[in-house]
Amino acid sequence: MVVPLVLGAIIHSIWPKADVLLTGVTGSYMVGTSVILFIFFFAVGTNINLKSSGKIAAKGLNLLFGKVILAAIIAIVMNMFLPKEGITTGVFSGLSVLAVLASFNASNGGLYVALMTTIPDREVDVAAYPFFSIQSGPFFTMVTLGLAGIGAFPWPALVSTLVPFVLGMVIGGLDPEMKKMFSPLQGALVPFFAFTIGYSLSLEMILKSGLMGILIGVLVVFVSGYVLYLLDKYLVRSDGLAGWAASSTAGAAVSVPIVIAQMDPNFKSTAESATAIVATSVLVTAILTPIVTMWFYKRMNKKNGTVTQTK
Repeated sequence: MVVPLVLGAIIHSIWPKADVLLTGVTGSYMVGTSVILFIFFFAVGTNINLKSSGKIAAKGLNLLFGKVILAAIIAIVMNMFLPKEGITTGVFSGLSVLAVLASFNASNGGLYVALMTTIPDREVDVAAYPFFSIQSGPFFTMVTLGLAGIGAFPWPALVSTLVPFVLGMVIGGLDPEMKKMFSPLQGALVPFFAFTIGYSLSLEMILKSGLMGILIGVLVVFVSGYVLYLLDKYLVRSDGLAGWAASSTAGAAVSVPIVIAQMDPNFKSTAESATAIVATSVLVTAILTPIVTMWFYKRMNKKNGTVTQTK
């Protein structure tokens, strides 16, 4: 995620008119973020199985709404104190409601699955992933901003963010072969849309917002991780490990500020810095979440002798 994004920013900084001069297929690709994201969210949708058992659905929906509601509460509180354009100077430069909301709103599904598949007896946790994978898109961020009165989005804009998910869910549910074909695209498309997002940024903004991104990444892991741990333990009656494994920022979340700014021009002034912060949070949580999750797993092992998944 991060490498192609930075590469795109480097090319844009050195050669800002590359898409105009190259034109054709390459030029269209460099500014074609929305098209690639449509295909990406469609692929995510094909992986969603609404026929899963109640235990799996409960765990997945618990992680989904726990993450989204926590992000909404934080965003609403921050909106009371932060200017609409965010903080533009000083140590907290780049900090905005959009940056925090996008960072907290979605978990890194690939990282979650990777962690859960390396730990024994985690079939239910792994199967729960498709239920909260829908948070990867901008829909919940738009709903939160709209309900909180922070942004204004017409209903066609909200619907448009759900169309690829719904199409993917329908086609993947009707035809297992189509699901098998499109599901692998989730990982394959990430570096492609990461590059196009990076091409809309500047290296200066990435460096300027780096410190804030690190701080938010750390907060995402420990704040959202602890909340999801409590929800998984006391609502789903599990052991809470899935909550820590979901304490990350999704790579797809990097696209959210750009999409939001396209829907509501009031966010254009903060979209670039928010994107840089979210990208940094993705990197920080990709390193920190596995460390915290495995520490918690070993701690449970030491306390209980063995750790078993609640059936």
